[in-house]
Amino acid sequence: MNLRIRKMTVDDVLAVVDLDQKSFSLPWPERSFRFELTDNPASRCWVAELDGKVVGMIVVWLIVDEAHVATVATHPEYRRQGIGKRLLAHALRHMMQDGARSSFLEVRASNFAAQEMYRKFGYEAAGRRRHYYRDNDEDAILMNLDSLSLERLMVAEGQATPDAEEQNER
Repeated sequence: MNLRIRKMTVDDVLAVVDLDQKSFSLPWPERSFRFELTDNPASRCWVAELDGKVVGMIVVWLIVDEAHVATVATHPEYRRQGIGKRLLAHALRHMMQDGARSSFLEVRASNFAAQEMYRKFGYEAAGRRRHYYRDNDEDAILMNLDSLSLERLMVAEGQATPDAEEQNER
């Protein structure tokens, strides 16, 4: 798969809005993505592109030294191919470079696939936000990743760490 992850631009907004609408029952309005790109200094936005088509996106906010994953989505036709995982790892690497030391997010209580992916990164359930989602009053699970590390990101992506490679050579 020839996947390219790059910074989101204003030219991507329509494709990102379409992707968001296909992914969520409470999609963000177009103006929200525009705000994230042009007016929110805390915001960092990326897209995943496959053959020139936007197939994934992520928006993360840097709040002091925490990376708050605001939204992440993969186009329904491209799910379960590791795109979301690659987007999250890419974003967290950049957030670490910008000073993030931990991360948190909210995820629907019923979204077990996303929760499983987040656990691979080391996120742990830390609480519950009751009736968080307006469309059906579903709870959100608050997940925290207390300590960001490159090694943890490599493990989550399925890459060998230098220590593991060394052990394999013995």
